[in-house]
Amino acid sequence: MNQKKILIADDEPNILISLEFLMKREGYAVAVVRDGTAALAAIREQRPDLVLLDVMMPGMSGLDVCQAVRADESLAGVKILMLSAKGRDTDVAKGSALGADAYVTKPFATRELAETVRRLLADAA
Repeated sequence: MNQKKILIADDEPNILISLEFLMKREGYAVAVVRDGTAALAAIREQRPDLVLLDVMMPGMSGLDVCQAVRADESLAGVKILMLSAKGRDTDVAKGSALGADAYVTKPFATRELAETVRRLLADAA
């Protein structure tokens, strides 16, 4: 079976490290970036199966990245899981409107996050 590729985009080093550890433990190939501009470039270059995308990042926000990915038909297969410290309904609605496949608020339960990732990747299969 082909190993699923996950790109993690978050500007907080401790969150990046814990997400990377969690996703590798789950058996995924993982790449990490620290800002939205790098995230968009990496998505176009690597074509990950799933992006864990922080909403608040320097450069481009996660919402901007999500919008750019959804506007690019060649990236239609990329699943986007938005991560945000802001769990306000307006942010969730905005993320969904821009085409995010799922939304998880920080702090998140690692098991819940891992299950959401598995579900999204199963939907993609």
